[in-house]
Amino acid sequence: MSALRAGQLAAASGVNRQTLRYYERRGLLDEPERTPGGHRLYPEDAVTTLRMIKAAQRLGFTLSEVAELLDGARHRHGYGEGAGLQAKTRAKLADVEAKLADLTEIAATLRTALAAGCDDLQTCAGTPGCPLPFTGSGRG
Repeated sequence: MSALRAGQLAAASGVNRQTLRYYERRGLLDEPERTPGGHRLYPEDAVTTLRMIKAAQRLGFTLSEVAELLDGARHRHGYGEGAGLQAKTRAKLADVEAKLADLTEIAATLRTALAAGCDDLQTCAGTPGCPLPFTGSGRG
């Protein structure tokens, strides 16, 4: 099995060298072997690991969540209830769908505000039919 230097790995996986070191510190990427001259040598499968990390991030997983998933895959141990990829993916999908519902509601409110011709928040807030949610959800 051939090894890749940090620059080669970074180029092959689309990340920079600082990202490699950061992922090592976070435990996402195994610490590489070193040459006698101190150069880091990564196994070829590190490219796949880095691509998986970046893909998971694009899907909304945090680095902590990615670390848990990678740890389970590396050690091939059984996940506890609700900890596997399927469970985490279901939970992430539910989170994304909830955010989409919130954004849809926000977009509808903004369209209503535009249609109502609200040019001034103070004036709009004082109007009985003001479409902007100044009170209500309590999520602010």
